[in-house]
Amino acid sequence: MRVRTRLGKVRARLGSAGCDGLLVTSLVNLRYLTGFSGSAALLLVTKDGAVMTTDGRYGEQINEETEASGTAPLIDKIVVGGLAAQREALVGAAAPLARLGLEAAHVTWAEQRGWVEALDGVELVATTGIVEGLRRVKDAGEIGRIGRAAAIADAALARCVPSLREAPSEEAFAAELDHAMRLLGAAGSSFPTIVASGPNAAKPHAQPSRRRIGTGECIVVDFGAIYDGYCSDMTRTFCVGEPVDPTVAKMIDVVTRSQRAGVKAVRAGASCASVDGACRAVIDAEGWKDAFSHGTGHGVGLEIHEDPAVAPRAPDSLEPGTIVTVEPGVYLPGIGGVRIEDTVVVTENGCRVLTSSPKDVFV
Repeated sequence: MRVRTRLGKVRARLGSAGCDGLLVTSLVNLRYLTGFSGSAALLLVTKDGAVMTTDGRYGEQINEETEASGTAPLIDKIVVGGLAAQREALVGAAAPLARLGLEAAHVTWAEQRGWVEALDGVELVATTGIVEGLRRVKDAGEIGRIGRAAAIADAALARCVPSLREAPSEEAFAAELDHAMRLLGAAGSSFPTIVASGPNAAKPHAQPSRRRIGTGECIVVDFGAIYDGYCSDMTRTFCVGEPVDPTVAKMIDVVTRSQRAGVKAVRAGASCASVDGACRAVIDAEGWKDAFSHGTGHGVGLEIHEDPAVAPRAPDSLEPGTIVTVEPGVYLPGIGGVRIEDTVVVTENGCRVLTSSPKDVFV
């Protein structure tokens, strides 16, 4: 991954954000900029330098990971110590600045007040999207890691699907899938795995329960793997035997066509709203406009939900290297739900689908 270039890109954005430096408090943004994956750190980026701090748990790790990412030579000082030592180092480096940016989405009110008191004479500026904007377009290393995470999820599902008929409960199948991903090389699950059967499938983000999966009903399985910090996301809908309710068969057909239309609409320059509209048009035509109750997708990367949103009023357009999901669904209370989702990387003329599990419904 081209981590070494990222601090420079942040510096290039400081002027338009109206500040002379940025205090990075989001651990995800900090990992993106430096490669450090610990659970406690701060990074001050100024127009001509950088200071990074962490506590004693991560003294070795912060040096190892910044060396491995190639950012160590770009950081003027790494301070390892208690909160007082960290604060002293950051205040000393920030004191000459006229205006310091704080990540508005990642700083609590109490933290902001603390920096106001510590940085007397430095104007604090609320910033949004300085680092997140860089994260929208993935480099080759990021795409490779997300692709690997998707491949792990694909392999885990292939390993577990044969046991779906005999699964004692939704919870049990979710646990089996999570375990398979870990055995296949995942660091963990991208988010709590969703396994929702029968009427539970009508809830888009149902939590797995002790309910036993019944014959002839839909089972929505939404899950992903984490590989080297990067996430994948995929949903498949299954049915154990033939659907009991003919409406279920129609839902499967409509959502399959909707998802195919959405994937076809993805390409560089396409608006995110137009991709959402392509999915929604198919579902609306069947009279189920109100049954598609969420956006079509979202960005994926170091976090499972990143910019850009793929939704009816999304203002963004897609760029080559952006990775998004396409996941339309229909949810009918008392009957069930169907959702089909792929993670795709945007190309100049279309997209490349990273999640390759078959969309065969019946098991």
